[in-house]
Amino acid sequence: MVSAEIRKTAFGVTASGDAVEIYTLTNANGLEARIMTYGATLVSLRVPDRQGKLADVVLGYDALDGYLKNSPYFGAIVGRYGNRIGKGQFSLNGKEYSLPKNNGENTLHGGIKGFDKVIWKASEVKRKNGVGLRLSYLSKDGEEGFPGNLSTTVIYTLTDNNELKIDYSATTDKSTVVNLTHHSYFNLAGEGSILNHELMIAARRFTPVDSGLIPTGELRSVNGTPMDFTKSTAIGARIDQQDEQLAFGKGYDHNWALNNNTGRLALAARVYEPGSGRVMEVATTEPGLQFYSGNFLDGGITGKGGQVYKQRYGFCLETQHFPDSPNKPRFPSTVLRPGQRYKSTTIYRFSVR
Repeated sequence: MVSAEIRKTAFGVTASGDAVEIYTLTNANGLEARIMTYGATLVSLRVPDRQGKLADVVLGYDALDGYLKNSPYFGAIVGRYGNRIGKGQFSLNGKEYSLPKNNGENTLHGGIKGFDKVIWKASEVKRKNGVGLRLSYLSKDGEEGFPGNLSTTVIYTLTDNNELKIDYSATTDKSTVVNLTHHSYFNLAGEGSILNHELMIAARRFTPVDSGLIPTGELRSVNGTPMDFTKSTAIGARIDQQDEQLAFGKGYDHNWALNNNTGRLALAARVYEPGSGRVMEVATTEPGLQFYSGNFLDGGITGKGGQVYKQRYGFCLETQHFPDSPNKPRFPSTVLRPGQRYKSTTIYRFSVR
C-alpha cells in the first residue's frame, strides 16, 4: 500500500493563451486518474487487470493539442445540458429559448462551446479514504443561449476502494435547465474492439428515438429487443441486428430509463472484460443512462501511444436525465430554479474477476 497523493503539472496552453493544468490523483492501491482543467477532462485512468498489471482504460490523447483540435468529448464534463435538445429550442416560464444547433437540427452537449471546451478553476480536496479535485465554472447568463448565471462545481474523488466518484452541484439566479454528465470512452482491455465486453444495464425500459436521435417521448420495454441488457450480454452480440433503433444510432446510442428513479445512489450498470478480468460498476443518483457504443469513431483519430481509434473501440456510459427533457413534460424535469441546488453523484467502481 502507498499513501494516496495528488500532483499538479502544466499541460499546455489554449489558442487564446490560457494555461491548462493537469492533476494526477493516485490512491493507496496505485490506481491513477489524470484530470485536466480544460473541460474538467479525465485524460487517463489506470486500473489493474487480474494479474495486477495497470492499463489506461479511457480513450483520449497524450497531449492537450488533440483535445483542442478534434475531440468527440473524450473524458469531458459536458453541460450545461448533456445529450440532445430537439431543434435547438425549448420554452421555460412562457419564454422561448434558441440554442446553437451543432448536431444536425439539434443541440448536443451544451452547444458549440459547452463545458467541455472551457477552463475550470481547480483546487485539491482532502478526503479520508482517497484524494479529490474540485473544479468550478461559472456559466454566464445567455451562454450558448441558456438562461441564468449557473455556478457549477464538479468534484472528482479517487477513493481507496478503487472508485472514481464524481459529485456535481449547481445553482442559478434565473430558471434554467441543467443536465451534467461525464463523457469518458471506456475500453477495459486498454485497446482494440469493445464488442466482447459484457454489459448489464439495470433498466427494463429505454427511450426510443427518431432518425435524429431525439426521443419520441415513449418509454418502451427492452423485452425481446436488442436493448435488453437486464442480463449481462456481450456488447457485440446483437449490435448488427436488423432493428430500426440500431439503424438510427448506427449501433447503440440510446438512453435507458433506470429501474432506480428514487434519486438515491444505486447500481446502474456493470461491465466485464473477459480478457483482462477488469470489472467496472456504475452507480448513480440519476434516472437515466446513455449507452453509446462508439459508432462514430471511424479510424480518423490517432490517440494515446499512436493508437488508431476505429469504430467501437470505446463505449460511453453517461449517467443523466433523459435527452430532450425540456421538450418532454412527462420525462423527469431538468429545470433548476433560483434557491434550488442541482445535485448528482456517479461512481465508477473497478475490480477484477
